[in-house]
Amino acid sequence: MINALSGGGGPEPAPSCPLCRQPAAHLYHRDKFREYNRCVECALVFVPSQYHLSSDAEKAYYDLHENDLHDEGYERFLSRCAKPLLERLPNTASGLDFGCGPAPLLAHLLGRAGHRMATYDLYYQPDSSVLHQSFDFIVSTEVVEHLADPRQVLLDLWLSIRPGGLLALMTKLVVDRERFASWHYIRDPTHIVFFSKETFSWLAQYLNAELEICGSDVIFLKKP
Repeated sequence: MINALSGGGGPEPAPSCPLCRQPAAHLYHRDKFREYNRCVECALVFVPSQYHLSSDAEKAYYDLHENDLHDEGYERFLSRCAKPLLERLPNTASGLDFGCGPAPLLAHLLGRAGHRMATYDLYYQPDSSVLHQSFDFIVSTEVVEHLADPRQVLLDLWLSIRPGGLLALMTKLVVDRERFASWHYIRDPTHIVFFSKETFSWLAQYLNAELEICGSDVIFLKKP
């Protein structure tokens, strides 16, 4: 990770948005570690690639997390997504927990409710064969904020969902610039893209999806 802003011959042009590919963005915030740009098209706030961690450093940071299958606090946290999702699923649907981490508790909760679950995680469950299957739903909690190429990943997931299925995401949402500046969420060096309601509205239109935002951080995209 680069720990200081580079100086030199004037400001560099803002990079293209990693979600909509719009080349126009403006500086949204700067701290002592990184800078954050905001896309003028889809409103995604993103960290330029020169501030991203290496894969080894990212994995080392994830290894510090201590979630496990018997963590009641972690279960309550995931239930904010699992409960409304279960209310919208048919019986015995097939699902994928994308980015499940070392303790796939969400897949366990959904499986306990009768759904057939597959799991995938880049570092902890890297069997990519499951990504070539199709599913009635895909759930991804606290993952999209880590994606260097959210457009490609989300599009690939969307194409793996059967007609009428759901993509369920859980991520904290940008509200405004003032709150962003003091937001704990940006202190995590593995968080590199930040969505807002406006961003998800753009994404729903791009995917031709029906958008539903539940509470403050749970997003459902339904496929026609």
